[in-house]
Amino acid sequence: MRVVLEEECLRDGLQAEDRLFSLSEKMELIRLLAEAGVRRLQVGSFVNPRSVPQVANTDVLVSLVRQQYPDILCTALVLNEKGLERAVRSGLNHLSLSVSVSDSHSRKHTGLPAAEALESMAEVIRLAAGEGITVRAGLMCAFGCVDEGIIAEEVVLDAAIRLAEAGAAELNLADTTGMAGPLQVRNLVSRIGAALPRIALSLHCHDTRGLGLVNFFAALEAGVRIFDVAAGGLGGCPCVEGVAGNIATEEAVHLFNSMGVDTGIDLGLYCRVVARFEQLLNRPLPGRVCRSLPPS
Repeated sequence: MRVVLEEECLRDGLQAEDRLFSLSEKMELIRLLAEAGVRRLQVGSFVNPRSVPQVANTDVLVSLVRQQYPDILCTALVLNEKGLERAVRSGLNHLSLSVSVSDSHSRKHTGLPAAEALESMAEVIRLAAGEGITVRAGLMCAFGCVDEGIIAEEVVLDAAIRLAEAGAAELNLADTTGMAGPLQVRNLVSRIGAALPRIALSLHCHDTRGLGLVNFFAALEAGVRIFDVAAGGLGGCPCVEGVAGNIATEEAVHLFNSMGVDTGIDLGLYCRVVARFEQLLNRPLPGRVCRSLPPS
C-alpha cells in the first residue's frame, strides 16, 4: 500500500510565524524536501500579502519549483476569485480551495456566513475547473468548532456534495481545531466515501488534543490515501486560539513505515528538513521522531 503525504510546512506551517522566510531560505528547504522524497508540496497561498506576509513571494516560488523540481506536484491555497486569477497566471494546474462548514469560524475567517461562503467557493471551483485546474476542495472544521461544538455529519456531507458537483476532484476533510477522535474520523470518511465514491479524500489534522496520528490510522482504515503534514509539527490556525500544529511529517512517515505503508519519503533524510527549520526558527519543534533516531 502507498500513501501520499502533502507537505504543508511552507504554507500552513509558516503562516503564523513572525520570522519571515526569504525566497532563498524557502528554496533551500525545498531542495532538502525533494532530496528526502517529498513529491507533493503546498508552496504557499494566493491571499493578500498584507494579511499574510509570509506568502508574499508565492508567485515567484511557484515558478522556481516548477522549473527546478518538475517531479513535485506543486500546489497552493486559494480562497477567492482574486487569488484564483493570480494562481492561473502562475501556471499552476493544481490548487487547494477551502471553505468552513462552521458558521462562526467562517465569519472569523472570511467575514461571510458558512452558507454564503460555500456558494461563493463553489463558483470559484467552477471557474478553476474551467481553466483545466485540478481542484482539491477543503472543508474546514469538518470535525468540530470551538464555538459550535461537533458539526453534524449531514452538514459536512451536504457541503462535500456541493463542492464535488462544482468540479472538485478531491475533498480534504480538515480537523481545523484538533477536536476529532478516531471513531468520528472513520464514520465521516466512510459516509462521504460512500456518497462520493469517485472523489479522492484527504485528511488534514491538527494535534491539539494528541489524537492526530490515531486519526490518521482511522482514516487509512476507512480508505484515505492522502494526508497533510508539516515538518516538525509546524502550523496552526490563526482563527482558532490554542490550536496545535499539523501532524509532523516525520511522525507520519514513522507511523506508516511501521505498518509497511510506503510514503516514498526517506526518514533519515527528512530529519535534515526538521533540523534546518529548528535552526532558522531558533527553537525545537514539537515533532519527536528525529530526536529519537540514532545519529546518521
